[in-house]
Amino acid sequence: MARLWSILVLLAAVTFAASPWFVDGFKGFSADQFPVQVQNPPVQPAGYAFAIWGLIYVWLIAGAVFGAIWRGDDPDWAEMRPPLFASLVVGTVWLPVAVASPLRATLLIWAMLGTALLALFRVGDTDRWWQRAPVAIYAGWLTAASAVAVGVLLGGYGWMAPTPAALVSLALGLGIALVVQYRLHRAPSYGVTVIWALVGVIVANYQPLNIAVAGLAVLGIIAILALRGTDTE
Repeated sequence: MARLWSILVLLAAVTFAASPWFVDGFKGFSADQFPVQVQNPPVQPAGYAFAIWGLIYVWLIAGAVFGAIWRGDDPDWAEMRPPLFASLVVGTVWLPVAVASPLRATLLIWAMLGTALLALFRVGDTDRWWQRAPVAIYAGWLTAASAVAVGVLLGGYGWMAPTPAALVSLALGLGIALVVQYRLHRAPSYGVTVIWALVGVIVANYQPLNIAVAGLAVLGIIAILALRGTDTE
């Protein structure tokens, strides 16, 4: 059964990475998908930050290949595979859903995050670069992306003004990130990935300067770095 899960995770990682090829031109939720059209929501990182998806796709596939070939029956890998598989399967259908419905897509990305975090807490103690690191950066980026999705929804549906929406959603994402990093005490690549997203938020809010959003992102980076000082890979 363990080997079967290793193959399923590999297949899910491949289909997840291939999903952007079947959805042309998606670059995040667009303003015209919402009743209130907010151009460049302050919660959203600068565009360059999304390039991390390439690293995530490649590393997830590489780790899954390594796991399927050399660790197919290894019990140290077994517990994290079912929730990781579930997250990747949901991720495979996320882009088509996002094109049709930002609200449904937000629910799905939170499901992806929940199962990815479960996988991260279940990763074993061996093969940190093949087992732990790809799951950590995947869960780290999903933590940021889930918060961003909430912020975009709050502003896009007119429930909050863009800046308060950004502050609320960033606080939510930071709260999750800090709890995870504190409780995990390993996989600092999770925190590094969240910091990557926060730097993207600072860049996006630098000109014109949104001091509230950029300032919260800076404080978040400082807090994560303080927690990471006691972590070990």
